[in-house]
Amino acid sequence: MKIGKGCKISDMVRIYGEENIEIGDNVRIDEFCILTGGKGLKIGNHVHVAAYSILYGTGGLEIGDFFGGAVRTTILTSSDDYSGRSMVGPCIPRKYKTGNFTKPVKIGRQVILGVGVVVYPGVTIGEGVAVGAYSFVKHDCLPWSLYAGIPARRKGGRVADILDLERRFLEEYV
Repeated sequence: MKIGKGCKISDMVRIYGEENIEIGDNVRIDEFCILTGGKGLKIGNHVHVAAYSILYGTGGLEIGDFFGGAVRTTILTSSDDYSGRSMVGPCIPRKYKTGNFTKPVKIGRQVILGVGVVVYPGVTIGEGVAVGAYSFVKHDCLPWSLYAGIPARRKGGRVADILDLERRFLEEYV
């Protein structure tokens, strides 16, 4: 596992497949989170992952700089088939899990996910997106937009003034 400078990762975080995990600078990961490397989990700089969150990198997961994931954020990159055509669960050999699928997830910088948000495999969340609490993101999200609901739908735009604040922060931080 590669870990950048100034990171604070709780000793109560569970990490699997650490050889496929990269964590940037100034990242905080709170208690009771689960991280899996899988095909790769890459976390950018200045990121906060709140307690009880799950980041499954099974299919590949990339999280941009200045990401904020609130309590119980769940990002999935793989899912079993619950139709009855396939067995399910981590204890079942792959040859009996014929319907599961794995797709990468990409999350842009300056994205914030509210409490309890679930992101489905294969989704791309554009730069500057904010997703409301308890939303289920199963489709790509346009940059600088607000999303909410089950499934999450675009509710409007979000101003990009934060990019000026980011620039000023980075000038001071470096």
